[in-house]
Amino acid sequence: MPQPIPHQKEQNIPELLAPAGSPLALRAAIAAGADAVYVGGKRFGARNYAQNFTAHELEDAVSYAHTHGVRVYATVNTLVHDRELADAAEYLIWLYSTGIDAVLVQDIGVASLARTIVPELPLHASTQMTIHNTEGVLFAADQGFARVVLSRELSLAEVKDIARETAKSGIGLEVFVHGALCYSYSGQCLLSSVIGGRSGNRGMCAQPCRKPYVLVSGEPDVYGRPATLREIPLPGRYLLSPKDLCTLQNLDRLVQSPLISLKIEGRMKSPEYVATVVSVYRKALDAIASGTWTPEDADMQDLALAFNRGFTCGYLFGDHDMTLMGRDQPDNRGLLIGEVTGFDKRSREVTIQPAIHTQLSPGDGLLFRNPDFPDKEYGFTLNTRPRHKNGVIRLAVPGTVRRGDFVYLTSSADLTRRAHRIIATPPFVLRHPIPLDLSVRISGEGRSTLEGEIEAGMGDRVRVTCTSDVRFSPASTRPLTIEQITTQLKKTGGTPFALRNITIDYDGKMFAPLSELNRMRREFLALAQEELISSFRPSREDVGQARSQWATAAYGMKKRRMTTGNSRSEKLELSVYADSVGIAMGAVGAGCDRIYFEPDSIPDACSCRSMNTIASVKDQLRSVLAICTKAGIPLVWKLPRILRDPELATILPILSELYDEGLADCMVESPGAANAVKRTLPDMKIFGSAGLNIFNHLAVRTLASRFYLLTISPELSGAEIRDLIRRTRADPCDTCLELMVQGCTEAMVSEDCILQPLLACKKDSPQKVTSRSFFGIRDSTGRTFPVRTDGSCRTHVFNAAETCLIDHIPSVAQMGIDSVAIDARGRTKAYAEEMLCIYRKAILEAQRDITGAKERLIPLKKQAQEMALGGITGSHFIKGLKKSHIP
Repeated sequence: MPQPIPHQKEQNIPELLAPAGSPLALRAAIAAGADAVYVGGKRFGARNYAQNFTAHELEDAVSYAHTHGVRVYATVNTLVHDRELADAAEYLIWLYSTGIDAVLVQDIGVASLARTIVPELPLHASTQMTIHNTEGVLFAADQGFARVVLSRELSLAEVKDIARETAKSGIGLEVFVHGALCYSYSGQCLLSSVIGGRSGNRGMCAQPCRKPYVLVSGEPDVYGRPATLREIPLPGRYLLSPKDLCTLQNLDRLVQSPLISLKIEGRMKSPEYVATVVSVYRKALDAIASGTWTPEDADMQDLALAFNRGFTCGYLFGDHDMTLMGRDQPDNRGLLIGEVTGFDKRSREVTIQPAIHTQLSPGDGLLFRNPDFPDKEYGFTLNTRPRHKNGVIRLAVPGTVRRGDFVYLTSSADLTRRAHRIIATPPFVLRHPIPLDLSVRISGEGRSTLEGEIEAGMGDRVRVTCTSDVRFSPASTRPLTIEQITTQLKKTGGTPFALRNITIDYDGKMFAPLSELNRMRREFLALAQEELISSFRPSREDVGQARSQWATAAYGMKKRRMTTGNSRSEKLELSVYADSVGIAMGAVGAGCDRIYFEPDSIPDACSCRSMNTIASVKDQLRSVLAICTKAGIPLVWKLPRILRDPELATILPILSELYDEGLADCMVESPGAANAVKRTLPDMKIFGSAGLNIFNHLAVRTLASRFYLLTISPELSGAEIRDLIRRTRADPCDTCLELMVQGCTEAMVSEDCILQPLLACKKDSPQKVTSRSFFGIRDSTGRTFPVRTDGSCRTHVFNAAETCLIDHIPSVAQMGIDSVAIDARGRTKAYAEEMLCIYRKAILEAQRDITGAKERLIPLKKQAQEMALGGITGSHFIKGLKKSHIP
């Protein structure tokens, strides 16, 4: 049996956190050396298409993991409708009862619910919460989270700065170190949602980022629509497809950082993948702990063979553009092993010049691919052993290949065998034996008592006492020695325990058969295992208390559901989003009630364009402030959706300066940004935009103290919005609620600059580009999704069709909503003026007479359609999102 490995905290090694999308994957992760695993049940998880766990399987998984010193975190990281909150509450209580170590949460409302009913259950802020700055981490700490999974777009230097600034909060930080990357900031991607109703925020992402697109451009017309579009050739077709993250070669730098957990992505991956990747990172971390680590090519090859879209060190280590993006191919690439130097058409024998040392064998998968003919790749599985001679590889192929084709090993029979050996590792030789200190007392009357103390991990200790029915009798000839008793009791093989210390109180004069000593040991160890599992579970009284707390909360929620609330707004206000002075002028001239003005994003202080951009932003805001002040309407400075710490450090002084000049309102898209503004300007009125993902009334109530207004998620249906408003208004809540009714929904925000290769960042660009040029990406169906890059060179992708709810204004007004918004960013003054005018007419029509108002608004809807970009859609307001395939 292997010797116990010292506890990771003594070695200052972060937790290795592995994915487990199925029971077999969980056992693979534990066998490969994971310190913790994250799993999902059949509901409320962001990987709805993984196999996931039934209730019985999850209970077994928690017990199995805990008996092997491994922690288990459950994903409850989707946005939750009001009608699902009761189910979510029951699920949280059940998870609590299993002894789960923590739950990962995205929805602010669900986090609030968990704090109310199961306050002892640790919460981890999912990467879906888009926490990307110091204030975001402090907000999570204030909301009771024990850990934050930071956005994957942060650099290691930023992570260290955040850790230093949040150290006093006691919150832990976790980052992804390996696996698939999303193009968009997690939690801010609606592309799958707007295309087909499959929301990534609900665990049903259809991965449209892995599809081919063409970059297009055109000059806009009077409404900001391109009259004609021309294709812009780019090197690859998969414009939104990143490579896979792999930080193995920089793992020592991560270990030296203040991170507490290193996370591997892959709940939809196979057990073999999990076994391979976890074992490679485990070996590296153990070597770093012992001071003997150096990166090995063989390990990188194993990771590549497990699965890869090409590897990148990610934003963590400064990769960007082509070092991060894999725009030439969106699927598994395998391992490049050589190039075809000859092909005999008669014998179909191919000659390969190897690029690396490798031994091919039957069962291996090969792919022949030529970058000049990407649509003609050819693959097969070897059924004979190739010949290695004179430095080349010769083998027969069933098809035709070309000289110059690259040869990839896409699957390895040897790697699969090694993964299966890991998975089949017996439980008693796994990595995490549980330290056990044992005291044995054998009385003069022959009675035996065993008392043990188990080190259960995280500093917890479990005491076990067993009075055995094994009776010792006075020895007539050869009494048992202490050494003999010790030898028998140390045999803990086949159990999760490793005996660390043993003391025996015994006079040395008794005897019992060795078989009885073995029985005594087995009885004690079985009881110890039961006590260990139970130690992670709350008491029956604690679970009962949670149910009582939920009953109280449920009663209040039921009252809110039954309460009518505001049946109708006294005055439905009309807000406009603008990103140019001209658009703002048009909206103000047409009689809007509020302007949300978003100039170009602020680059951080390291940007060579910083001073010029800051001056430009100030000038624009002052111009619009003067226009709004003259018209007697409020100007709200809409800050960028993503605000890293350096950007916040640049923006806050400008905000303070303009506040002194009369700018009283500010709009943000994250709680962290709201915190930062409130700390700087406590009296500033804060508005919340769609990036906050307001999905239920508990989210509204959680943020109500910070926000004057909150924008309801564009993924909700009309019925769901009505329910949210009714529950929110049942108890006093002064926060206003707003709905976006016109404009292209922002579907993605990415740290990648999609226009960088040819356009946005090159002074000598061959393309003729004006400040208001239209760019888009066109998919295989012909839909064009508008694309804009901001002052921080981030890419924003918008829905191909424009949301238009003008004929639903009567029902919107009846919901009790406070205001509606038109998004005119990227459009023109004429668009803002005319669109605002027709919505103003629609509101007046709805307020004048609800009966038959929808039919009377059809002519106005036709006017809106004539100005729309890419046609119009009722978005999710009418049908809502597609429902999960899992009940």
